[in-house]
Amino acid sequence: MKTRESGMPPEGSWNSFFSPQKTLLALGLTERCSTAVDFGCGYGTFSIPAARLIRGTVYALDIDPEMVVVTKAKADAEHLPNLVARQCDFDESGTGLDDAMADYVMLFNILHTERPYALLREARRILNRSGILAVMHWNYDSTTPRGPSMGIRLRPQQCIDIVREFGFTIEMNALTQIPPYHYGFVASRAE
Repeated sequence: MKTRESGMPPEGSWNSFFSPQKTLLALGLTERCSTAVDFGCGYGTFSIPAARLIRGTVYALDIDPEMVVVTKAKADAEHLPNLVARQCDFDESGTGLDDAMADYVMLFNILHTERPYALLREARRILNRSGILAVMHWNYDSTTPRGPSMGIRLRPQQCIDIVREFGFTIEMNALTQIPPYHYGFVASRAE
């Protein structure tokens, strides 16, 4: 599944939009994590720092084979054997990962897809009962230098509502501003 308006800009430009380490820490990733999964890893912007941070395995997944090659090459160059980069289409065939095997799932800049429930269904399936779903999206602001068009960009409350509708619990006032252009929150599986 390619998300709507999902083309990647040049890597240098893309990297200027984020502080990956700070973002991961703000959204609950800790070194105790045994398995993290990055849906739509792109250049490895968040997968690589996650692999540096945690003791366990990071699965960096993307539909674009070029992004998988780039992420794998970076992991190899940094001697990060705990990063597994795979090409897959979440919408067509899921992640190929086992049920309840992940402690941490990243849905970063991806919920504007035409079928967000397919992503959330798969994220819920692979997330264990005590795991964290981390969501980050572009601010609802037309002046951001990138991001989906305003017609498909999710307002924070829309993003929260979609995640809740699919059986996740989000703490009240859990919205975190992730400077300079994003917001995020963490969710857990509702039982």
